[in-house]
Amino acid sequence: MKVSIKLFLASIVLVSLASCSKDDPRYMNDGPENKSSLEANENFRSEVKPDVIIIKADGDIDVALNEFRDLLGALNTTPDIPPAQGGRREINWDGVPAAFTNNNLFPADFFGAFDPAFPNARKRGLIYSTPGSCFSVSDTSFSFIDPAYDNQFNAFSPSKTFIAVGSNITDNFFKVPGTNINASVQGFGVVFSDVNNGSSTAMEFYDGDRLLGTFKVPNVGNNNPGGFSFLGVFFPNEKITRVRIFSGSAALSPGQNDLSDGGGKDLVVMDDFIYSEPKSLE
Repeated sequence: MKVSIKLFLASIVLVSLASCSKDDPRYMNDGPENKSSLEANENFRSEVKPDVIIIKADGDIDVALNEFRDLLGALNTTPDIPPAQGGRREINWDGVPAAFTNNNLFPADFFGAFDPAFPNARKRGLIYSTPGSCFSVSDTSFSFIDPAYDNQFNAFSPSKTFIAVGSNITDNFFKVPGTNINASVQGFGVVFSDVNNGSSTAMEFYDGDRLLGTFKVPNVGNNNPGGFSFLGVFFPNEKITRVRIFSGSAALSPGQNDLSDGGGKDLVVMDDFIYSEPKSLE
């Protein structure tokens, strides 16, 4: 696995798991189980160590995104038998059919299908859940939730983006693609749209119940509505069985404006998911 010297020096970050206040109001409205949410990472330091590789960018994210892809390996598009032992999977939401677009009907297992009758495009080994009510994919910046969102969010890989409904939290779990076998990954990255606040958006990585680290997503500020941020994290020596995403400080909802539109909350949507090939835990 080849990583450039520039990337190695600039992007390998060891996160210091320093504690923060348990009374952080951003994460108290999603239930007691979520109070771990950013406790581990309000303060952090950067060091050149091999424990974890972090690749992140805001604004122009193309270089960072391609570095992360190169780190994970070639794109896999079929559920191989026997399962692939390397490479990566990607989801950009654009193939989601109209019946599951611009509504609250998007299935949590859409890309975790294992029924032989389903197309290979749905067999990517990803299952998600949320403390909220459901999930949604949109090609109109979720203007069906509130018309004010029409010019608020951009799609990185046109033209569809993804959110959890009723919560800013999405939990991601893994299966061997095309099967119902529990799996783990070593790396996971996400493209975000419109991260305005440096503390609102983050990802937590777990091996079972063990927190591997919490990592903040870089922000584009308030002067670039819909601007892109990317965060990808790779653990060379760990298994990731769950990734919890905090996308902004509140869920999209009618009448809830974003910070850059005069509101009091940082509203964020997600685009491309990129992760290493899920491998069986069995």
